[in-house]
Amino acid sequence: MSIKISLGATVAGLLVATSAYAETTATAWTDLNLRTGPGPMYEITTVIPATEAVTVDGCLEASSWCRVNYAGTDGWASGDYLTAMIDDAQVPIYVNRERIEIPSVAYDDKDATTAAGGATGAVAGALVGGPVGALVGGAIGLGVGAMATPDERVTTYVRSNPVDPVYLDGEVVVGAGIPETVTLREVPDSEYYYTYVNGVPVIVEREERRVVHIVR
Repeated sequence: MSIKISLGATVAGLLVATSAYAETTATAWTDLNLRTGPGPMYEITTVIPATEAVTVDGCLEASSWCRVNYAGTDGWASGDYLTAMIDDAQVPIYVNRERIEIPSVAYDDKDATTAAGGATGAVAGALVGGPVGALVGGAIGLGVGAMATPDERVTTYVRSNPVDPVYLDGEVVVGAGIPETVTLREVPDSEYYYTYVNGVPVIVEREERRVVHIVR
């Protein structure tokens, strides 16, 4: 087993460790949002670029969100898209947290109004499959980064024509699927749909309803 782990100090603030505290180094498998809290409605503070490393303080027991530090900034990221090496294989940390010895943590939601839009709102469903399916299977899939990037005309239209946001359980990443219950809008004279998911505009491939680009 090849995993970089170092001992750390007692967790402070909103983070409460429920087991022996350790810091684990993990890698973002795709461009990944760093949020102020453990959920899709919390504000995005920055984006962890694909292949960049973060320090993991711990993960929630009930959902796949982990408290991390990226380049000096603390926040929460989806443990489904953070990976570590186990037996020469790159695997998602959340489903392997016991093997990696990542501690469980709790989150005090008294500051929940810091979520996007100033309120927690309601989750309308869940993102479908996507890269996390390949990750949970134990092997990192290929091809997500190879999706075509829409041209500037498409992204300009999406920015200029906002729609009411929808919040879906899970993290919005390239390759994730948008459920049929979510209404998508057409981008005129293009092969794309779009909508606003979890605080960001996304451009969607029409046939399979998969996110091909996140407009930042």
